[in-house]
Order: sequence, then C-alpha cells, then structure tokens
Amino acid sequence: MMRYQTALAVAAGLLLAGCAAAPPEHFYSLSNGMGVPASAATPPGYYIELPAVTVPQQVARYQMVVSSEAGRVDLLEHERWSAMPASEIGQALSLAITGELGTVDVFRTPTADGAPVYRISTNVQRFESAPGQYALIDAVWSVRLVGSTKVLTCRSVANEPVGGGYDALVAGHRRAVTRIAADISKAVRTLASGAGAGC
Repeated sequence: MMRYQTALAVAAGLLLAGCAAAPPEHFYSLSNGMGVPASAATPPGYYIELPAVTVPQQVARYQMVVSSEAGRVDLLEHERWSAMPASEIGQALSLAITGELGTVDVFRTPTADGAPVYRISTNVQRFESAPGQYALIDAVWSVRLVGSTKVLTCRSVANEPVGGGYDALVAGHRRAVTRIAADISKAVRTLASGAGAGC
C-alpha cells in the first residue's frame, strides 16, 4: 500500500511538472496598431465595401504556418492568430483603407440611396511567414463601383524583410497589409475622381 501511494505521488508530481513546463500560447493580430480611420475635414462622398478575403487553404488555420530555407513548413501550436488569417487580413485591410481614404467600410450595412460604394474583392494567393527572413503577402484584388460593370483588377506583392522572433514577423505582415491597402486606396481614389485607373 505504501509503495502504491509513493508511486501515485511520483506520478502526480511528474504530471504537475509537465503542466508547469508546457510553453504558453501567444496570440497575434494584424489589425492591432493599424490605427482608426482618419477624420477628414471633407468626407470623400463615397463608401467602400470589403467582403470576406480568401486565403490559401494551407494557411487557413489559427496556428501560424512558417517556412524555413530548407523548404520545410511548420505548424506552430503555441503561436496563433487571434482570428483566422482571412479575417485578420480583411479587418486590417479595412482599417488601413478607410484610414487612408477617410471613408467607411459599409459591408453588410445599409447605405443611403444613390451613395457611391466601391466594392473591393481580395484574393490572397500567398501568405508566407519566414521568421528572421521575410513576411510576404501576394494578393489579387479588384475594385468596382457597385451598379457598374467596369472592374479594375490588379495584383500587389508585398515582401517585407523581418528580424528574428514572431513579433517582428507579425509586424512585417502588418507593413505588407499597409502597402497593399495603399495600392487599393490609390485605385479607389482615382476611380472616384472620374479618371481612368490602372494598376
């Protein structure tokens, strides 16, 4: 009986030690630090609408997916996005574009009759994370005035060098989102002015 109790105590101690040694989970967001829409003295007179973003299936998960120089891809159980990457990218793009243009994202929100709304569709074709090397977002996006058949379709590739650590990696992805948002904002602004926009 004494031997059984001793074995039980040792097993409990090992279990507690294992739990104490388990690394903590860290959660990251692309939209944190993106700021809020800038207040414009004169609103632009139009809205944007940014439906759900699509991302490659292999990165459509909460865990970070990182790659190495050897071509290996690792799934990090303890380094996670606070929302699915498609949602993270969509929210970050929305914040960056509305901040750049001084307008509002009215996706799934009623607007006044006749108010111009520019719909922005975004298909992320590559979302690559290489700690200590780069953060890359390759996106094909289009802008269309709702009610019009004319569509401008472009591609933006933002490849940001990053330092070591996951905080630096996420910061690199935020910079990449900002660069893509700047391309999209420029196209919306040009289309809204009545000029012919190009990529």
